[in-house]
Amino acid sequence: MLILDKAKIGDYVQINLELSKDRLNKEILDDINVSSVAKINNFRITDGKGIGVIVQLSNGKEQWFFEDEIELLDENGNVIKKNYLKNENSNLIFEVLKGLNYENKNKVRELLNPINFSLWLVVSFRDIF
Repeated sequence: MLILDKAKIGDYVQINLELSKDRLNKEILDDINVSSVAKINNFRITDGKGIGVIVQLSNGKEQWFFEDEIELLDENGNVIKKNYLKNENSNLIFEVLKGLNYENKNKVRELLNPINFSLWLVVSFRDIF
């Protein structure tokens, strides 16, 4: 789930303490134990893990969390379920690519064959995506 697709500044979230307690100090943990509901103040790009969400805790302090450490709340205060379903068409393409195998060729004639080259190219690039 991309938090930017679902949430905006001012929305309320519930903090999942189990996923974030190892990196928070005792004072912040105590504040979250009092109330795990917080308000989104801003978004930040993190170092390779995704989008960070800066929230204002119930006592007014600000703290940031990864998007998987919080759950969005609707206007009634109920948790919005995360949708982990991916596009079925793109999954089919990736499944086909995973099934392709390339065996190294030793003969020049086999190396220059456009079909073998295409297969090698696809198999080489599938690790990138």
